[in-house]
Amino acid sequence: MIRFHAIESAFDFKNRMATRRWLNTCIKNEGRKPGEINIIFCDDEYLLKINKEFLGKNDLTDIITFDFSENEKIISGDLYISFERVRANAKEFNVTFSEEICRVMVHGVLHLLGYGDKKKEEKQVMRQKEDDLLSLL
Repeated sequence: MIRFHAIESAFDFKNRMATRRWLNTCIKNEGRKPGEINIIFCDDEYLLKINKEFLGKNDLTDIITFDFSENEKIISGDLYISFERVRANAKEFNVTFSEEICRVMVHGVLHLLGYGDKKKEEKQVMRQKEDDLLSLL
């Protein structure tokens, strides 16, 4: 089950049902099933605290993914997304907020599916996967 939450903000994500269906399709296309997946929207300050506390990094980011999967066939985890960072990135990349937030959500789901983005080759695969899955919207 994919659930949407907001922490310490009044952010309200509008397209929950359609986004839930799309993300479920993305997961199933990778041969997996969705377990408990929480998509948690927060502001930059909140995500920065998480970045410092859990990853030891002192920089802003758009998403942090925590994988809680216990079964390789079922993915579960928490995706913390800064709507402020997504908004800034949308302007920087000249895309709509909706396009960028979908890219960030599917990016987190891809991490839960086992895709990495630390190395150049991994980033290329991740970006191609994001593009492929965004085309299903």
